Amino acid sequence: MTRKLIAGNWKMNGGLAANESLVKAMLEGLASPACGIALCAPAPYLAQLQALLKGSPIDWGSQDVSAHEQGAYTGEVSAAMLRDFGCRYAIVGHSERRQYHGETDELVAAKAQRALALGVTPIVCVGETLQQREAGETEQVVKRQLAAVIHTVGHCISEIVVAYEPVWAIGTGKTATPEQAQQVHAVLRAQLAAATTNPKRVHILYGGSMNAANAASLLAQPDIDGGLIGGASLKAPDFLQIIAACA
Repeated sequence: MTRKLIAGNWKMNGGLAANESLVKAMLEGLASPACGIALCAPAPYLAQLQALLKGSPIDWGSQDVSAHEQGAYTGEVSAAMLRDFGCRYAIVGHSERRQYHGETDELVAAKAQRALALGVTPIVCVGETLQQREAGETEQVVKRQLAAVIHTVGHCISEIVVAYEPVWAIGTGKTATPEQAQQVHAVLRAQLAAATTNPKRVHILYGGSMNAANAASLLAQPDIDGGLIGGASLKAPDFLQIIAACA
């Protein structure tokens, strides 16, 4: 059985004092976690996370990574820089990046490849909008988004993490039912099975408003290997409850 992974995405939230308080509360509430845990913070706070989490059961990561190795790309953060701060993970292709920054499937794939080349595990986000779901295009959309990454990273595909995030369920309070989520996760698992001999090695996380109340029912699904947690990762009791649900 794949050990589940719970990854928090703080988005554009946080501050030095608030981060320290939050992380300390999380660490104090952790006994012997039955899953992998990560926190993905805004880039200015990666050094702080490295200091707070080093030697703990919690890994840390970034919310984005540049597709470029180095050079005249003002404002971007390279995978080598993330590695300098001990980052284990980097989120790529989050729906907010696709929507607000116009990131294409090809750019997301290039970012995933760059992260892998430097030993940082990309958490590749895929998901459909409400309009696409209502048009019956969910499977087509997520398979297209994942196919771009499979094509670009090739045999390294077993080294990534995938996060299915129905766009219509992010920050809206809505969530896919466990059955709806499992259906899409099964599609993604089948697609990975055609690309690698060990598709079960790839964690497929659910990223559509998983919270303390619905985590257990979502995590009970056979192809849901964890969660990419937004708002609930900013509240230590809620995040700890989701972690506990992995047991």
